[in-house]
Amino acid sequence: GKRVSAVTVAAPWAAKDIPLAEAAQAALGQPALFMLRDGDTALDAELERRGYAIVDPVTGYAMDLGGVEPAPPMSAFAHWPPLGIAEDLWAEGGIGPTRLAVMRRVAGPKTAILGRQNDRASGVAFVAIHGETAMLHGLEVTPSQRRQGSANNILRCAAAWAQDQGAKRFSLVVTTGNDPARRLYASFGMRSVGEYHYRMK
Repeated sequence: GKRVSAVTVAAPWAAKDIPLAEAAQAALGQPALFMLRDGDTALDAELERRGYAIVDPVTGYAMDLGGVEPAPPMSAFAHWPPLGIAEDLWAEGGIGPTRLAVMRRVAGPKTAILGRQNDRASGVAFVAIHGETAMLHGLEVTPSQRRQGSANNILRCAAAWAQDQGAKRFSLVVTTGNDPARRLYASFGMRSVGEYHYRMK
């Protein structure tokens, strides 16, 4: 995904650093891609001046764990490594081997969540924990099973798993234009905690 391969600013930067970052990404066979967060206004303006376009504005959501009702029995379950059907559901949603490899490399507590609806696998997500924060990635529900509660059950299962692992917070990011997903996360009790976007040539 973009979060893994994007350049971010961790220290003061100068205009001469941009070609160095571009060269480093090219050496990895990756496109020139920068993540711009709060406080990166000057870099954002410089990249725009150099012809970089905004792609995928993203909104972060978070909530404190505690008090989330568990998912109904057999509606979702945590497991690792991911079952083949989980990988198939991710592939259906455009999440392929590269992103699955990133999931496998995660060193801390992690799990896949498989949703079930109407006697079939309905959706999937990945959850990992760093410190006291769990983050959900790659939530996909197959089109025929949407708007029937499966995504909510996956969220509930993910939050319960994270709490059992000792996490205190539950978080995720979503493309800002994905209004159905944002309504889902708000109805689940999550709140918007920030935004960022990418620039790419």
